[in-house]
Amino acid sequence: MPTLFFMRHAESTANKSRTLASQTDVSLTPEGMQDAFDIAREFLKDIDLDGIYVSPQLRACQTANPFEKMLGLKAEIDKTLSEQHFGRFTGMSYDDVKKDHAYEKDVTKRWNWVPEGGGESYKILASRIRPFFDKFNNSTDNSNYLIVTHAVTLRIIKGLLEDTLPLYPEKIANNGEIWKVGFKALGQKHFVESLFYGNSVSMIHNP
Repeated sequence: MPTLFFMRHAESTANKSRTLASQTDVSLTPEGMQDAFDIAREFLKDIDLDGIYVSPQLRACQTANPFEKMLGLKAEIDKTLSEQHFGRFTGMSYDDVKKDHAYEKDVTKRWNWVPEGGGESYKILASRIRPFFDKFNNSTDNSNYLIVTHAVTLRIIKGLLEDTLPLYPEKIANNGEIWKVGFKALGQKHFVESLFYGNSVSMIHNP
């Protein structure tokens, strides 16, 4: 079976300013850039990779870049790994969205909540992510793959892997955190092992 390593991008400028970046292109901070390099260097001391998949958002691509350079691999950009679309809340600060009457402040109640302005509910997000796993379902491939994506996307990915949806974890992955999963097929329960990498970590779990 393939081994999948899921990684949240390193610290972005939006993380530092406490704003919802959604699917906009924001850069990593200088600390995040350094962290991405350090994580790749440490990770690749122990683990070789056969492929890299990455969200199209800039902060994810910048996080994947040191892995690409060190391995001589080209990451495959996959739109299904994009961050949740937050609709009109995109670009707003965490403090401001929590004052908005239309924003669902209870993270446990976002499965069917659709953010105003063309946003995605968690249910819609899960439907968008599912096809990503088609290439790995019931595979006899024993390769290692890195998947670089985002906080909310990883929240739903964990629900898919642990087969708990529409229930999902309240806590999100920290910047630079990596999960290891021996992948079988969606619909089966997987053990998600958390590997902690990185220093510039945004500890805000539930915007």
